[in-house]
Amino acid sequence: MDVVDLYTDGACSGNPGPGGWGALLSCRGTERELSGGEPATTNNRMELMAVISGLSTLKKPCRVTVHTDSQYVRNGMTTWIKGWKKNGFRTASGAPVKNEDLWRELDRLSQIHEVVWKWVRGHDGHVENERVDALARGAIPGRGR
Repeated sequence: MDVVDLYTDGACSGNPGPGGWGALLSCRGTERELSGGEPATTNNRMELMAVISGLSTLKKPCRVTVHTDSQYVRNGMTTWIKGWKKNGFRTASGAPVKNEDLWRELDRLSQIHEVVWKWVRGHDGHVENERVDALARGAIPGRGR
């Protein structure tokens, strides 16, 4: 089974507003950059899209370490999702979970791979995090590449 490091980040110009996401896959000395954007979105949706896009790119089950500066993504997948699934994607207060469509897809993809979730401090000089931040910001529609 291949071992993959997946670095991800999302960005928004206004929140909500136009947004972008960036991902960097690293496996056996090979790297692949991915990015994309949407004209009207939120930062949290872009954070989720970065991970979804990275995991979707993998052609077979892998051991993946996801490196994210998003506590929302990390906590969602390591803690909150268990309760959401049990409660029909409702929060503890009974409200619908925001971004349910993306959480469901990320959960599905996480079942295919062996995923470890690692939080990294954003904007702190972490080389790969800075790279995916630049990819995300560069993918925001209207920003020019």
